[in-house]
Amino acid sequence: MAEEHGELEERIIIKDQHTKEIDLVNRDPKHINEDVVKVDFEDVIAEPVGTYSFDGVWKSSYTTFTVSKYWCYRLLSALLGIPLAVLWGFLFALISFCHIWAVVPCIKSYLIEIQCVSRIYSLCIHTFCDPLFEALAKICSNIRVAVQKET
Repeated sequence: MAEEHGELEERIIIKDQHTKEIDLVNRDPKHINEDVVKVDFEDVIAEPVGTYSFDGVWKSSYTTFTVSKYWCYRLLSALLGIPLAVLWGFLFALISFCHIWAVVPCIKSYLIEIQCVSRIYSLCIHTFCDPLFEALAKICSNIRVAVQKET
């Protein structure tokens, strides 16, 4: 009974991953565009003290900038949003596919093969190099170096 309940919960969780509700208020919950997209009128156009345009021009420029930015973004996202979503979905699916079906198996295969090579290499080092270096160490162990300061 508990096992069936666990399987049912797992199915519900898997289903929820693909049918989750979209938050229409907070559209950047992970703040990935925090510093990129926050461009306001004051960030682009500013008049220093003593160089002011007419108030009507300033207000009209502000309104024109804000409204044109808003509607251009909406128009571009309406025209290109869905095709680009398909493109990005395809690209990330392709990356995931390559990672799952090619990269990870190649890495696992490499690790298995390199383990065999590592054992052979280690055996060769211990067989041939260890006795040689031990003999050299015994030969050099009786060497004494004395440093004298000549005046």
